[in-house]
Amino acid sequence: MPTSAVRRTLVAAAISLASAGAAPAQQPAAPLTPSGEAVRDGRRLVTQGKLDEAMAQFGRAVGLDNMAADPHLQMGVVLDLQGRYAEARKHMEKALELARPEQRNGILRNIAFSYAFERNCAGAVGAARQAYDAEAAKPDWNTAAEVANEIGRLCIESGDYAQAQQWYKAGYDAAMKQPALPDSAKDLWNFRWHNALARLAARKGDAKGAAMHVGHAKGYFDAGRIPGQAPYMPYLTGYVAFYAGDYAAAIADLRQAQQGDPFILALLAQAYEKTGDQAQAMELWKKILTINIHNPTNAYARPLARQRVG
Repeated sequence: MPTSAVRRTLVAAAISLASAGAAPAQQPAAPLTPSGEAVRDGRRLVTQGKLDEAMAQFGRAVGLDNMAADPHLQMGVVLDLQGRYAEARKHMEKALELARPEQRNGILRNIAFSYAFERNCAGAVGAARQAYDAEAAKPDWNTAAEVANEIGRLCIESGDYAQAQQWYKAGYDAAMKQPALPDSAKDLWNFRWHNALARLAARKGDAKGAAMHVGHAKGYFDAGRIPGQAPYMPYLTGYVAFYAGDYAAAIADLRQAQQGDPFILALLAQAYEKTGDQAQAMELWKKILTINIHNPTNAYARPLARQRVG
């Protein structure tokens, strides 16, 4: 066969193989605008704990594009981390005003987190309920369930147990509306539901109820279909032990839970304080202040750490 014919044959074969099994090439991401670059740089500074420098970058982003929502949202995040909650929400409300439809629910959830920094369940519910309703209307029952569980967590740690239970139940019910839910997903949501009920019982001083729901949660975990929940068992038992006043058991269990979670570190620090180990507690409070994330776990932990460290 002539050389040119060989080449044509090889090229045709390569094209045939590519069309038969190869994934299509991904389109390159659109280049960032100057405002987007400033936001990216600001986020990087937040992770490094350089909050004032990050704020300057987000302010620069606003100057470059005063119709973009994200710079205002990120300014709100920084202000919450700095303990300036009312100012934070002004920027988040501005972000909501400027938001594209697909941005709104994320901003609403961040506004709810902002209220949780001040232990304000009612404010958190007012914001996050809008996100829950929007997800349920689609319907995206899994995301609606996640939002409802977030609200439950924000409210239980704000001391409103009735609202917390209502929203945890809404989350469970929404999850169960998903069609053709596999057994692993059913186990996951049953585990989360009993986890929530155990913590609620513990906060109400109901040791028997807490133990019962811990047992149910463990049963779903032990079925073997949700191995990813392994870190949450010592968190749950440590939480229950802490609110039962068994601080030694709480320390033993919480040390087996996720040590990068500021909420767990805050519970552990408080347990050390109860046992008189102020040095260990202070080490953990300082560690929490190096975690610059904006979520329900840090909304609980960071204000406590700021109070302790000063």
